[in-house]
Parts: sequence; C-alpha cells; structure tokens
Amino acid sequence: MDMVFFDSIEKLGRIVLTAMMVYILVVITTKISGKRSTSQLNNFDWIVTVMIGSLGASTILLENIPFIEGGASIVVLYLMQFLVTKYASISPQFSSVILSEPRIVFYQGQYLPEAMRTERLTRQELECAMRSEGVRSLSDIEAIIFESDAKLTIITKGENAQEDDAISETLLPLTD
Repeated sequence: MDMVFFDSIEKLGRIVLTAMMVYILVVITTKISGKRSTSQLNNFDWIVTVMIGSLGASTILLENIPFIEGGASIVVLYLMQFLVTKYASISPQFSSVILSEPRIVFYQGQYLPEAMRTERLTRQELECAMRSEGVRSLSDIEAIIFESDAKLTIITKGENAQEDDAISETLLPLTD
C-alpha cells in the first residue's frame, strides 16, 4: 500500500518521457506499416485505444506502477492524440504525412496489382468483401477502394452512364 498514489518524481518523469517516446515510436511504426496493421478505426484511434488499455491494465494490476504514473502516461497519450489530430486538421502538409489516403485496388473490371501489393491485399480478400456486399459478378463493380480506416468500399455500377461518369470522376483523383 506504500505506492498507491505516488512513488518518486524521477519515476514519474521517466514514465512521461517513456510514454511520449512510445507514442512517437508506435505512430511512426504504424505509418510505416500502413493501413493494414489497423482495423476498423483510423490508425491513431487504434494506437491510443490499445496503448491506453495496456497502460490502464498495467496500472491497475501491477503493484510497482503507482496510479499517478499510469494516469500520467494515459494523459500524455490523450494529449499527444489531441495535438496530432488538431495539427493535422489545420495543416494539409502534416496531415498528408501522417494519415493514409484511400486507394483504388479494383477499377472497371480490373484488379490493380500494384495498389494491392502496396496495401498487402489479396484477390481473396477483395472477393470476400464483394460477397459480403452481395455482389455476384466482377462486372457489377465500378471500383473497390481500400479506405483510410482499412475498410473495403465496394462501388457498384450505376443504373445509367451519367452516374458511372460521376463515380469515375470522383474516384480518379484518389489514384496516385
């Protein structure tokens, strides 16, 4: 019971510094590894959720981690998350460096092997997404987009040519 709230300022400083370094390391590692390393959430939400869960559990379960130190780590992560997302929302240059862009991986009846390779996707994964959306034929699909949140969006062909043209114009700027 001797370290419930606070142990030492040195240890607190080490944890704050370690949390910032781990956050930066995880952000860089996630950016390098790409969207594929995350699922359903954007990269930064996923990072914060996993790290906060781990830090929270460690703080609660490990006797040698006082509450103040574990809480400081969690607060530092929330602060870093806030600062990163705030700056990304006001700086397109910064945003383009840290956030993943959607990528077309299938377009007008053709798999795009280079895009699929870059995103580490297989035909089987695209076909699974098609089946999940109830698409029966490749010819029914205008495009498949691998989104920033690691979801596959299936865009089916429209009822008329004007709708198809609008979809094509919208999608084409997403390709690199």
